[in-house]
Amino acid sequence: MNRYTITVKPGSSREKIIEVNPGELTVYLRAKPHDGEANDALIKALAKYFKRPKTSIKILRGQKSRIKIIEF
Repeated sequence: MNRYTITVKPGSSREKIIEVNPGELTVYLRAKPHDGEANDALIKALAKYFKRPKTSIKILRGQKSRIKIIEF
């Protein structure tokens, strides 16, 4: 299992993923942090980035925070 610390920047003008350090990413999302839209967009973006199914990516911590711990 891999764990990453993710810093999410919702409401960005572009979607992109930047690897800050090994195991630490900054993810810029267009989705707003409303009704879980940003979390859904995050999982979709990470699935594409890591080439994994969306169902394999879990948010362990930070459901309502900009800093999240994910595992897949």
